[in-house]
Amino acid sequence: MAKSANYLLIGSTEAYSGKSAIALGMACQFQAKGQAIGYGKLLATYFRDDRADGADEDVRFVAQTLKLSDSQLQPTLLSLDEVTIHKRLRGEDRTDYRQSLARHAQAQAPGLVLLEGPGNLEEGSLFDLSIPQVAETVDASVLLVVRPISQFVDALLSAKRRLGDRLVGIVVNDVPSEQLEVVTGMVRPFLEAQGIPVLGILPRSALLHSVSVNELVRQLKADVLCRADRLDLMVECLSIGAMNVSSALKYFRKARNMAVVTGGDRTDIQLAALESSTQCLILTGHLPPSPLVLSRAEEVEIPVLSVDLDTLTTVEIIDRAFGSVRLHEPIKVECITQLMAEHFDIDRLITSLGQG
Repeated sequence: MAKSANYLLIGSTEAYSGKSAIALGMACQFQAKGQAIGYGKLLATYFRDDRADGADEDVRFVAQTLKLSDSQLQPTLLSLDEVTIHKRLRGEDRTDYRQSLARHAQAQAPGLVLLEGPGNLEEGSLFDLSIPQVAETVDASVLLVVRPISQFVDALLSAKRRLGDRLVGIVVNDVPSEQLEVVTGMVRPFLEAQGIPVLGILPRSALLHSVSVNELVRQLKADVLCRADRLDLMVECLSIGAMNVSSALKYFRKARNMAVVTGGDRTDIQLAALESSTQCLILTGHLPPSPLVLSRAEEVEIPVLSVDLDTLTTVEIIDRAFGSVRLHEPIKVECITQLMAEHFDIDRLITSLGQG
């Protein structure tokens, strides 16, 4: 198939490996080298309920950050949600998505297009849009992002067999400090010997795993009782203030940049949290806090949220937020850009893609 654009498909062997972060970090590096780029995400997976246009938020954020025009964006082909899947299973959706993809690819302006793929090599198969199928359709090179979890080397060897020479490299992302030596000294040379170029090994960053207070407000549907101007603070961990104040103080002193969830009537716990590394207080039961707490929170510039939920439900929602953390804060963009500059071999990738 004749094509006008050069595609780099960014995939992974399991969901939430950091594809969007790596794609954005690479895009910034390409732009810094004067390379015009496009971007796309074929399967939309992340939406905001308060948006009328239904656009994928990852695409929106990347486009805004990179200042991409509409002509530089590859169209999203479908929303990967339950309704869409059920239509396909019932035979109501007979669209040939590979044909649609090929048509869009032929119309794409010349240059390098970073195309974010599905969550793993199988996702999207129902619509003929799995990573191998997409790569074949648009003649794309593939870069895989993986985390150093159990059997990730097995998954990469399997991916190499399926993708062949299309696999131009991998990035091992989110590597804990205690695993860096093994990944660098043992895993990297093994994979290189198997014909799998390791273009980057990125150490774990607490900031990239964090969630903004604003995102917690949105997901919890919380009322902001004070310091609505500080919702850009980043939360790295969660603490539950259900113990006595003496135990809570010892616990709080060990944590960093936490959100503290406690009952609205626990003034002692709330005041203790405000004297530690707390980014927000989340008060459950929809009980109003003491004026003393709000006054102190104003002084130390810590937002106080109130939710009409019990503690268990609140914690479950916050855990889900941490489990599917997004990149949508400027401070995270700075962080991934710096990590990529230090730990990713962009020049080797450019050579592999023939962009040099």
